[in-house]
Amino acid sequence: MAGEARLVGRRRRRPARWLTRLAVSAVALLAVAGCTSSGGDPPAAVVSSPAACQIQYVVRAQPAGFTADVNVTNLGGRLRGWTVGFDFAGTDQRLASGWSATWTQTGTHVTAAVAGTDLAPHASVTAGFDGVGPVGAAPARFTLDGVVCSLKVDSDATAPAADPRTPALHVSGNQIVDAAGHPTSLIGVNRSGGEYMCVDGHGIWDGPVNDAALAAIGSWNAKAVRVPLNEDCWLSLGSLDPRYSGARYRAAVAALVGSLEAHGLVPILDLHWTDGSFTGDGSQCASAAAKCQKPMPDTNAVTFWRSVAQTFRDDQSVVFDLFNEPYPSDTSTMSRGQSWDCWLSGGSACHGLGYPVAGMQQLVDAVRSTGARNVTLVSPNSYSRDLTGWLAHRPKDPTGNLAAAWHWYNDGSCTTADCWQREVGPVAAQVPVVTTEIGEMDCSSALVDPLMNWLDAKGVSYLAWTWNTWGCGDGPALISDWSGTPTPYGQGVRDHLRSR
Repeated sequence: MAGEARLVGRRRRRPARWLTRLAVSAVALLAVAGCTSSGGDPPAAVVSSPAACQIQYVVRAQPAGFTADVNVTNLGGRLRGWTVGFDFAGTDQRLASGWSATWTQTGTHVTAAVAGTDLAPHASVTAGFDGVGPVGAAPARFTLDGVVCSLKVDSDATAPAADPRTPALHVSGNQIVDAAGHPTSLIGVNRSGGEYMCVDGHGIWDGPVNDAALAAIGSWNAKAVRVPLNEDCWLSLGSLDPRYSGARYRAAVAALVGSLEAHGLVPILDLHWTDGSFTGDGSQCASAAAKCQKPMPDTNAVTFWRSVAQTFRDDQSVVFDLFNEPYPSDTSTMSRGQSWDCWLSGGSACHGLGYPVAGMQQLVDAVRSTGARNVTLVSPNSYSRDLTGWLAHRPKDPTGNLAAAWHWYNDGSCTTADCWQREVGPVAAQVPVVTTEIGEMDCSSALVDPLMNWLDAKGVSYLAWTWNTWGCGDGPALISDWSGTPTPYGQGVRDHLRSR
């Protein structure tokens, strides 16, 4: 949902506009270095050489390789640029791609370099990479600008496996179906928090996600939960608290996916906030970091979806929602037709956005490049409200498991059944449509009730915004406490879900 206002400890909605089975083993390797001078990587330009450092190396096995974070804490003098080096323990390991540094590999030797950025005393920074091959043993030695670090190895928890009570999903015609071909409705709620808590340094989830909290969602007869995520937190980009980002964030997402599936709830993973410096019409923050909704995903989103898809590709219960609310059409930097070209292709088609843009085709390609066949949702232009150009600009998907997403709030223009039939009906007749956000901002359900009836009749899924305790004054909040006591708006949604 667009238009989010910052509050201490959480992110609320303004009424303007609006785990896989990670069926893989996980190992965390903690390298705490008391460092001594030695040969190794040539030092980057420094203001003062490091006398000591700490490196936390966290690696998680994936079905087709592994993902690792390298968290560097400088315990010496200030560094002007820095280089970390290590050697893979096996010749069958190789670097595939990386982030937050320039990654290179020669033979078994790997370096991560950052130029022109200070690393102050006692400051920390995290960079990460995807690797090909088995996890194997940890690197035996790390260096920070030529300083050698000893290595200590600890273990970390393995993410829970998926529960068989959630169906393996695929697309058949204009329906999402289970393995036996039975239509499956993704009816449920959104669970906001994963997009903003981490970047604000307050944690990962806003409120509990334990068994009691998920059972409360299930008691409303919900069948699916959409989980908004943050690009920087998953990839550990920028200066984030390592307790809430990188491997720990990814492990928390995997754990929540497993818990949702154990409660019979289909997880829908949504890329909600991404990087990109945009200050034009519709800008929601001046930050280039993933601290608000941007008009289009940046190119880091390609790395994000490649990593997410590799993580969850063996769990066909997990649904991917590529980008929350694209709005290139609302930025006044391009014509309507150009905005749809931008939406599909990104890059040079996105006039005036001011940052490297990934189009929906690139994100679909990133997911499918991992072998993931998961059902994948693609949101349309104009804050996900305009489906009229979706079919003409539909991304190509070799698996056929593509569906359209749509958002509806009662502050928009399409509030009647005639409009829904005119704008949503033609798309729903050809491909599955999932209304990934619905909401009524007057704390009533008088307007959302007829919408849910229409969507039910058309076989269109929907997820209500949002299972959070924000209060009706800050937008469509379904509950007043985490045990599931509904607001007046939430009561209408709950009663409708229970009546299905």
